[in-house]
Amino acid sequence: MTKIKKVKKVAKSDTALDSETKLSSAEAKKLYREMLLIRRFEEKAGQLYGMGLIGGFCHLYIGQEAIVAGLKSVHEPQDTVITAYRNHGHVLLYGVSARAAMAELTGRSTGCSRGKGGSMHMFSVENNFYGGHGIVGAQVSMGTGLAFAHKYKNDNGVCLSYMGDGAADQGQVAESYNMAALWKLPVLYIIENNQYSMGTSTKRHAAGDLYRRGEGFGIPGEQVDGMDILALRETAKQALDYVRSGEGPYILEIMTYRYRGHSMSDPAKYRSKEELADIKDNRDPIKNFKALLLNEMKINEDEIKEIEKEVKEIVRDAADFAQQSSLPDESELWTDILLPVESVA
Repeated sequence: MTKIKKVKKVAKSDTALDSETKLSSAEAKKLYREMLLIRRFEEKAGQLYGMGLIGGFCHLYIGQEAIVAGLKSVHEPQDTVITAYRNHGHVLLYGVSARAAMAELTGRSTGCSRGKGGSMHMFSVENNFYGGHGIVGAQVSMGTGLAFAHKYKNDNGVCLSYMGDGAADQGQVAESYNMAALWKLPVLYIIENNQYSMGTSTKRHAAGDLYRRGEGFGIPGEQVDGMDILALRETAKQALDYVRSGEGPYILEIMTYRYRGHSMSDPAKYRSKEELADIKDNRDPIKNFKALLLNEMKINEDEIKEIEKEVKEIVRDAADFAQQSSLPDESELWTDILLPVESVA
């Protein structure tokens, strides 16, 4: 019988500054800048959507910024990353400029997917980010395939395969767990549990803790506070070390909270204003991390203000660039589209 590693509940960050993932001043400011860039970019995207400049679906990452920033800070360059359609924060940290990301959102030819992917399908394969994907749970199977490639090539890489709490209920996720466990694939399954899926509380749609879903396959897991970037980094580093050691897959359930609805068309009436206000006041990942930088790490407030000014300018410039860029030419309609052989003939 496979021995299950003892699961650990929500981690605390009160000792994180003294841990093996201890931050230097430069690293701390970088994390703050990355989280703030995602927040301000998403806020601007919401504004442009309201103006009718972004069409289709648009899923914002506001409230969840610490997750991608924290995980990226502790994984290795050879690792691959794949996620679902709430992917703007990922591309911003994996080599895509704010200009190219905003241009993609507005369907412009200068976008990172040439204006054809939109909000849900951004890629930066040259930086090992294998995209956002619109089919719920599909990216988990593809992430398992990326992990197989790491094992086949023996490159010591790990695939970080993200999913939401809704996707965690999909049958193909369980099938992926089974395959990854059988072949001891180097994959870290990351469940971003923002507690409401498309609009249904996890208390109503998911029995048990999601990080324990792999126990029947011999996959260990744990749960961590995704609103606390230090706790997240500490736990993620340990999980990645486990996977990289050849022990096989691991499930990391990250407890988080999205401030906006599931998408821009969702008014989020299934939760109370008081609940949202409490999260913003007491658990906001950016506000709390900024307080830590100022009060515990003694980083000068002027340095923080300079970061905030820089981020504001980057996002303003990105919005201007996107609106000034041209739409794809009609000649591009079939470019990069895979057609059936009979259609080509």
